[in-house]
Amino acid sequence: MIDDNLIYKALANPFRRDILKWLKTPDQYFTSGYVDVGRGVPLNAILALSCLSQSTVSAHVTALIEARLLVSTRVSQWLFLTRNEEVIRAFTAGLGSHL
Repeated sequence: MIDDNLIYKALANPFRRDILKWLKTPDQYFTSGYVDVGRGVPLNAILALSCLSQSTVSAHVTALIEARLLVSTRVSQWLFLTRNEEVIRAFTAGLGSHL
């Protein structure tokens, strides 16, 4: 189930929208060594691109995961992130009915 209010809250922050944009076309924003086609982009790559503190980036990523806009996959000590396209499509499709 999609929680529209949680998604609106997550999207209210410009940095979180940037993360979603970066993960939509990761090859455009991250070097090829960072992108794993099967797993996504590691959190440390987002941290490096953002120039923000680790705790700040982690808090923003957590908000996106809780809103189900991102999917995280842990591999050893690495946390890989991908967009949850199914939730994003459902939210944008339903957006018109709310406005």
